Amino acid sequence: QLQLVESGGDLVQPGGSLRLSCAASGFTLEDYAIGWFRQSPGKEREFVAAITWTGGTTYYTDSVKGRFTISRDNAKNMVYLQMNRLKPEDTAVYYCATDPSITAVRSTPAYWGQGTQVTVSS
Repeated sequence: QLQLVESGGDLVQPGGSLRLSCAASGFTLEDYAIGWFRQSPGKEREFVAAITWTGGTTYYTDSVKGRFTISRDNAKNMVYLQMNRLKPEDTAVYYCATDPSITAVRSTPAYWGQGTQVTVSS
């Protein structure tokens, strides 16, 4: 059974950093593209970042470019989202998602984790 479990969410001050992790199990991670999404209260879930099967290509929404970095370690079945220079507007529940298609993983991925809360506040 395919499963994604996020961790690393926390309360952090503006300007701080966090690294989110996503542990994958039940499937061969290297066959899937991976994405991160987030959802704030009262807002729709939005795409944040994605990475192809080999890690050779990454995608970011404009608001996080230059601050967030997505990476993967297929040998460990892990995916990461390094978040630097965090802003209050980054506050959200962050979800890891996967799909065999890099196109689908950026819009409507087939599989989702349960989410981890990130709060940016002083």
